[in-house]
Amino acid sequence: MNKGCRVPQHRLMTDDDPKRSHDGLEVLSEQQCIDLLASRDLGRLAFAIGDQPEIFPINYGTDGPIVIFKTADGQKAQQAVLRKVAFEVDSWDPDTRVGWSVVLKGVAQEVTTGIDPFAAALRERPVIPVAPGVRERWIAVYPGEITGRRFRA
Repeated sequence: MNKGCRVPQHRLMTDDDPKRSHDGLEVLSEQQCIDLLASRDLGRLAFAIGDQPEIFPINYGTDGPIVIFKTADGQKAQQAVLRKVAFEVDSWDPDTRVGWSVVLKGVAQEVTTGIDPFAAALRERPVIPVAPGVRERWIAVYPGEITGRRFRA
């Protein structure tokens, strides 16, 4: 179990049994979404800058349902702070023909200089940006909603 900050459970989906919708998609439980989110380290952050939607690939870590990533001064992703954002991660296995997608909607908050134990714990998450350059600003996405779907071709 990860240590650190946790989002109150009443803000997230309930852990229902997976359900099949009429179009063949399997609706994933909150715990399945969190597990899948933690199974990857590259996702996409989406938010608006002005009246234009933007989307950025980011390397990330997790602490339960919280997504944490690093960015550089002056990068567009830094503009996500204190805004509503969406984060998406997915996977497709061509051999088994099974895919899934998890979408987290919430608010981004900078935790670079936070001295509270929650911010410090988030900064201990393993986040390894593969893009060139120095990235010293830590941004956490605190979820208000997390949903996921699995599908088979």
